[in-house]
Amino acid sequence: MTIDLSAFAAERGVKYFMISYTDLFGAQRAKLVPAQAIAEMQVEGAGFAGFATWLDLTPAHPDLFAVPDPASVIQLPWKPEVAWVAADCVMEGEPVEQAPRVVLKRQVERAAAAGYRVKTGVEAEFFLISADGSEISDRHDTAEKPCYDQQALLRRYDVIAEICDHMLALGWKPYQNDHEDANGQFEMNWAFDDALVTADRHSFFKFMVKSVSEKHGLRATFMPKPFKGLTGNGCHCHVSVWDLAGTTNVFADRDAPFGLAAAGRAFLGGIMAHAPALAAITNPTVNSYKRINAPRTISGATWSPNTVTWTGNNRTHMVRVPGPGRFELRLPDGAANPYLLQAAIVAAGLDGLATGADPGPHSDLDMYAEGHKAIGAPKLPLNLLDALRAYEADVGLRESLGAAFSAAYLKLRHGEWTSYCGHFTAWEHETTLDV
Repeated sequence: MTIDLSAFAAERGVKYFMISYTDLFGAQRAKLVPAQAIAEMQVEGAGFAGFATWLDLTPAHPDLFAVPDPASVIQLPWKPEVAWVAADCVMEGEPVEQAPRVVLKRQVERAAAAGYRVKTGVEAEFFLISADGSEISDRHDTAEKPCYDQQALLRRYDVIAEICDHMLALGWKPYQNDHEDANGQFEMNWAFDDALVTADRHSFFKFMVKSVSEKHGLRATFMPKPFKGLTGNGCHCHVSVWDLAGTTNVFADRDAPFGLAAAGRAFLGGIMAHAPALAAITNPTVNSYKRINAPRTISGATWSPNTVTWTGNNRTHMVRVPGPGRFELRLPDGAANPYLLQAAIVAAGLDGLATGADPGPHSDLDMYAEGHKAIGAPKLPLNLLDALRAYEADVGLRESLGAAFSAAYLKLRHGEWTSYCGHFTAWEHETTLDV
């Protein structure tokens, strides 16, 4: 049953709706629409100039309309007179094929056509930093091994508890919050759900964390590697696949190795086969590669992979199978676009299911201490350019995610790489001045 947003506003006391879409670089764009105008907007959408955001459009393109999906509507717990609603991008009556939420919905439809329902959960890590972004916000948070630090967690109780209270009120079923492995870093976990629901909630979570942090005079960042020497922000994704009714986990087989049924192994095989190309989506920025190719951090481990390997319950690999019926992809970072992250995982996994892909042998190595012993295991890209080239070379993944999306994404990300290469750094000056 479709939610009537006008009735929703009347029942909840909502005065304004934020009609929001996410562009190719993960930036959230919105228009603030008064409740009195939402009935028309629910049908026609809110108008945007697509060129003004990170989409491959020009000023000559027609209006882009963001049509709200009423099923995604969330009343802001910290400002209840406003409701947020995720939108799908439409131009001249047709979906914009490069728009991230549209890309994900296409993959969800492909999975359904094959008889599958992909469910996922994310572990979104973030730092609480000073308002100017120059340092972590807690000057007492200096432990060499700060993970799960009780005192540091309680010093940021006001922020973390407020965000968790909001998730509880929204029915997300949050179940734990902790101080993470870097000074100033936190992670908050909520229940897994259908891939589209998880993507919408992930998108809103980032908005909520930033908003609540600002309310407390702080700043939140999901940047993959904001501070040298400290563990970066990951966004580990837990994946399982179910029947269309959502009642039977087709990955689960307690009698199989690692509790992973043949379908689970094939889906994982798709992830392994496409991993170098996936990095262009899961690790989408120049800074991303400062995380997955980082030297050992102050805490003693980066907690991020640099090699395409999988394992049982061992956190040093790209994929971990911690228990029956699911696996954890540890490759993505905090910069990952919530919609493209899910879309890429589904696309790679569906290819694995279609081809009966073999993930190859698992490894029990400690990859941080013995990674050199992983003979024949492919390395992940060293930088964004390598990742983009891997994506360009992966015809199957490009076609699965869509030609229009792939062309637009590659064009804009190559532009970002070119901009980076044209930036003159202090390191160059310091190391090359006296050549």
